[in-house]
Amino acid sequence: MSKRFNDITVVIPTLNEGEAIDKVLDELLEVGIPKENILIVDGGSTDGTVEKARSKGIRVVLQEGKGKADAIRTAIKHIKTPLVLLMDGDYTYPAHYIPLLYEKIKQGYDLVIGARLFDKESQGMIFRLGNKLLTKFFNILFGTNLKDVLSGMYIIRASILKRLPFETRSFGIESEIAAHIVYTTNKIAEVPIKYRKRLGKKKLKVWHGFLIVREMVRLTLRYNPTFFIFAMSSLLLILGLAIGVHALYCYLFLGVTNYIEGLVAIMFTLVGFQSLLLAILSLYLKRMEYRLMRMFQK
Repeated sequence: MSKRFNDITVVIPTLNEGEAIDKVLDELLEVGIPKENILIVDGGSTDGTVEKARSKGIRVVLQEGKGKADAIRTAIKHIKTPLVLLMDGDYTYPAHYIPLLYEKIKQGYDLVIGARLFDKESQGMIFRLGNKLLTKFFNILFGTNLKDVLSGMYIIRASILKRLPFETRSFGIESEIAAHIVYTTNKIAEVPIKYRKRLGKKKLKVWHGFLIVREMVRLTLRYNPTFFIFAMSSLLLILGLAIGVHALYCYLFLGVTNYIEGLVAIMFTLVGFQSLLLAILSLYLKRMEYRLMRMFQK
């Protein structure tokens, strides 16, 4: 048997993926991943997922905690290889892309993401649009130019994964991994992969997108606190404009002159506007820092 993938552990977080897990594991074995290098972290499946995996001789551990982030945290305790490949167990990610991800990370990257290529069959319009907007939002916050920051298939160095703070939960874990690497080494790359329609019940809901946005904003407090502080302060601009509109309405239509309200509106507007400019400046400074990191790493 080829020893090509002996330095990778493939981690598959599962929760009731009985409909797809057989096909996922068969594809991994066909690619050449050794059985002993496949680890399923199960979050309490009741549909036979665990039994099907174990019947193929695949190692299964029970997840500690709840959600995908805790699944990865559990997996770390069982990983002994220098590389880790994460993928979902719902058949959406073809295993034949693993060699491409593997060759890419061998070029010196710390994280290689399988950037999904969607079609109408594999993903609905709302979710395709949501993924694009979330990735764009991440790029703005962290000065990156990624195509798919939330992909569930990626290969990462185990040493980095073990140092991850794990401040996010569930579906926001991919954005934390990317933010951590962008901030520490900035050695991140993408490989386009075709995304398939999942087998089984979909777990990701529209409202999860808003939770991911919240987690991305929280991550800026850790990795770019200057931007976070100024961005929050810039909200005074909205408050100042609202107070100003109210003061103007009272003056024009009610004949009431409120100097204090007008003064507060001007102060809030000026502080908010200045904070907005400083927030934008902090983003450009962070991008300059990333470019300098790349120069020194060459």
